[in-house]
Amino acid sequence: MMFRQIRQDIQVIFDRDPAARSIIEVVLCYPGFHAILFHRLAHWLYNKNHLLLARWISQFSRFLTGIEIHPGAKIGQGFFIDHGMGVVIGETAEVGDNVTLYQGVTLGGTGKEKGKRHPTIGNNVFIGSGAKILGSIKIGNDVKIGAGSVVTKPVPADSTVVGVPGTIVRHRGIKVNNIEIEELEEKSSVRQEELPDPVHEMLKCLMERVKVLEKAQKEKENQYDVFEIIQHDESSKRGV
Repeated sequence: MMFRQIRQDIQVIFDRDPAARSIIEVVLCYPGFHAILFHRLAHWLYNKNHLLLARWISQFSRFLTGIEIHPGAKIGQGFFIDHGMGVVIGETAEVGDNVTLYQGVTLGGTGKEKGKRHPTIGNNVFIGSGAKILGSIKIGNDVKIGAGSVVTKPVPADSTVVGVPGTIVRHRGIKVNNIEIEELEEKSSVRQEELPDPVHEMLKCLMERVKVLEKAQKEKENQYDVFEIIQHDESSKRGV
C-alpha cells in the first residue's frame, strides 16, 4: 500500500513537470516529493495523538525542503508541489485531489481565531507562485489562482482568480470584468458578463466628468476668442 502510494506520487510529478527525467532524479531532487512523504508520516502520528513527534517531523521536513506543512493538514491524492521553497500549509487546511502548488504559496489563517481557520481547497486546483489564500474560505473545484494573488473570499468552482485582492477574471469559461468574489456568489443565477463592475463604473463616471469639463473649457475658450475679435474690431474702428 505504501509503495503503491509512492509510485502514484512519482507518476504525478512526471505527469505535471516536463523537467522530470528519471525516477532516481525525482526521489533524490524533488523537495515537494520529500515533503509529502514526511507529511503522511506526521499526519498519521498526529491522528494517533502523538502531537509532539508529529510536529517535530514536520519541522525536520521544513528544514530539509523549505516546505512547511502542519501535520494536522488534510491533503488528498495527486498533490504536487513544484519547486516548493516557502510553501506554508496551516493546521486546519484541507486540500482536495490533483492540486498543484508552486513556490511561495501560503494556505494560512488571518488571526488568532480558534477552530477552522485555514482554507479548504477543492479538486483540480492550480495555485501559482507566491499566492496567498487566507482564512477559513472555500476554493471550488477546477479553480486557477494566479501568481502573487491574495485571496480572502470564497471562490466558486471553475473560476480564474488574479490580483491583490483576488479578483475573478473568468468563470465557467466566460471572461468577466473585475467583480468581487462575494458578489459573484450572491448573483450566481445572473449571467456573469452582466454583473456590475464597480471599478469600471467608477472609471466610466470619471471619463464622463472629464468630457463635460473639457466641453465647458472649450466653450469658455471660444467665448474668449469672440470677445477678442470684437475688441480688435472696435479698436480698429476707433483708429479710423
